[in-house]
Amino acid sequence: MHELEDGEFYWVLMEGADSGENAALDSLSYLPLEASADPHATYSNALVAGVAAIRRMFGSDGPRG
Repeated sequence: MHELEDGEFYWVLMEGADSGENAALDSLSYLPLEASADPHATYSNALVAGVAAIRRMFGSDGPRG
Protein backbone atom coordinates (compact mmCIF):
# COMPACT_ATOMS: atom_id res chain seq x y z
CA MET A 1 0.00 0.00 0.00
CA HIS A 2 1.03 3.55 -0.63
CA GLU A 3 -0.40 6.51 1.24
CA LEU A 4 0.46 9.37 -1.08
CA GLU A 5 -1.59 11.91 0.86
CA ASP A 6 -3.12 11.64 4.32
CA GLY A 7 -6.13 9.33 4.05
CA GLU A 8 -5.51 8.36 0.40
CA PHE A 9 -4.41 4.74 0.09
CA TYR A 10 -3.47 3.06 -3.18
CA TRP A 11 -2.80 -0.63 -3.74
CA VAL A 12 -0.03 -1.83 -6.06
CA LEU A 13 0.39 -5.43 -7.23
CA MET A 14 4.05 -6.33 -7.67
CA GLU A 15 5.75 -9.42 -9.08
CA GLY A 16 9.26 -10.59 -8.28
CA ALA A 17 11.59 -10.26 -11.27
CA ASP A 18 14.46 -12.64 -11.92
CA SER A 19 17.74 -10.75 -11.88
CA GLY A 20 19.69 -13.36 -13.84
CA GLU A 21 21.92 -16.25 -12.82
CA ASN A 22 23.04 -14.46 -9.63
CA ALA A 23 19.46 -13.95 -8.45
CA ALA A 24 20.18 -15.62 -5.10
CA LEU A 25 23.06 -13.21 -4.45
CA ASP A 26 21.32 -10.05 -5.58
CA SER A 27 18.40 -8.33 -3.97
CA LEU A 28 15.07 -9.32 -5.48
CA SER A 29 13.65 -6.76 -7.87
CA TYR A 30 9.94 -6.20 -8.33
CA LEU A 31 7.91 -5.08 -11.31
CA PRO A 32 4.45 -3.53 -10.98
CA LEU A 33 1.60 -5.56 -12.49
CA GLU A 34 -1.32 -3.26 -11.74
CA ALA A 35 -2.17 -0.35 -9.43
CA SER A 36 -5.27 1.44 -8.24
CA ALA A 37 -6.09 4.57 -10.20
CA ASP A 38 -8.24 6.08 -7.49
CA PRO A 39 -7.48 6.43 -3.77
CA HIS A 40 -9.22 4.51 -0.99
CA ALA A 41 -10.14 6.20 2.29
CA THR A 42 -8.63 3.49 4.50
CA TYR A 43 -5.81 0.97 4.38
CA SER A 44 -8.29 -1.90 4.79
CA ASN A 45 -10.42 -0.71 1.86
CA ALA A 46 -7.32 -0.53 -0.34
CA LEU A 47 -6.26 -4.01 0.82
CA VAL A 48 -9.66 -5.51 -0.06
CA ALA A 49 -9.61 -3.80 -3.46
CA GLY A 50 -6.08 -5.11 -4.11
CA VAL A 51 -7.13 -8.67 -3.24
CA ALA A 52 -10.13 -8.30 -5.57
CA ALA A 53 -7.72 -7.25 -8.35
CA ILE A 54 -5.60 -10.37 -7.72
CA ARG A 55 -8.71 -12.53 -7.96
CA ARG A 56 -9.73 -10.85 -11.24
CA MET A 57 -6.26 -11.47 -12.65
CA PHE A 58 -5.61 -15.00 -11.36
CA GLY A 59 -8.87 -16.47 -10.06
CA SER A 60 -9.73 -17.28 -6.45
CA ASP A 61 -6.70 -19.61 -6.06
CA GLY A 62 -4.18 -16.87 -6.85
CA PRO A 63 -1.23 -16.93 -9.26
CA ARG A 64 0.16 -20.24 -7.97
CA GLY A 65 -3.16 -22.07 -7.76
